[in-house]
Amino acid sequence: MVELIISLIAGAAGGNAAAKIFNSIDMGVVVNSIAGIVGGGIGGQIIAALLGGAGVAETAGATAGGLDLGAIVGQIVGGGVGGGILLAIVKAIAGALKKT
Repeated sequence: MVELIISLIAGAAGGNAAAKIFNSIDMGVVVNSIAGIVGGGIGGQIIAALLGGAGVAETAGATAGGLDLGAIVGQIVGGGVGGGILLAIVKAIAGALKKT
């Protein structure tokens, strides 16, 4: 559960960071954050699956509290990248719908 929360927060940050870096995909703080949160959740789950599923912390030498640094970093990166990517996809879809 903690991994998902980390992914969601990282996704929101990633969506907003991507919007600031690439001004062309900026859709406002609320939309950037929502797309980032959804993308962060998806990206974090993909990273967790690639690293061995939800039991990564238990099998990778967990520290006190049930998380290890590698799992946390993976969730942050996966969530942030997922948030930025989903924001770009949302902007592309919105642009395509606007043209029609």
